[in-house]
Amino acid sequence: MRDGRREVREGLRELGVQLAQLNRRVGGRLGLRDADLDCLDLISRIGPVGASHLAKAAGLHPATLTGVLDRLERAGWIVRERDTEDRRAVRIRALPDRGKEVLAQFAGMNGAVQEICSRYDEAQLSVIADFLTRVAEAGRVEGLALEERNQ
Repeated sequence: MRDGRREVREGLRELGVQLAQLNRRVGGRLGLRDADLDCLDLISRIGPVGASHLAKAAGLHPATLTGVLDRLERAGWIVRERDTEDRRAVRIRALPDRGKEVLAQFAGMNGAVQEICSRYDEAQLSVIADFLTRVAEAGRVEGLALEERNQ
C-alpha cells in the first residue's frame, strides 16, 4: 500500500541532497563557499538589507557573517553602502552584473523547473507553492528551535 506522506518526506530529503550538491558545484565554479552562496542569494532576494537582518535570515552568527560579507565584497559580488535614512547603518546590496553569473550557472535547473511546472495547471501550482512555502517555514522554525535548545 502506498504511503503518500512517507513518499513526500523521502522526496524532500532527496531534493535537499540534490539541491545541496548543485549549490556546491555552482559555488565551486564561482569560487563561493556554501554560506557565501546562501547569503548572496538572500541579499539578491531581500536586499538591500542590513547585516543583522541578513544574519538572522541566514542563520549565521554575526561574526561569521562578517567573514562571508568580507569575501563577497572582495570578490565583487556585493557592496556595503550607508543607509540613506540612518547614516550609521549599513545596507548590503548585490551587484546585478555579477548576479547574472550566478543565474547562468543555474540556467539548466531553471529551465528544468519551468518544464516541470508546465505540466501542472495554475491551481495545482498554487497548491505546490503553498506546500513548499509551508515546508520552508517549518524548516526555519525548527532551525531556530534547535539553535535555542543549544544555547
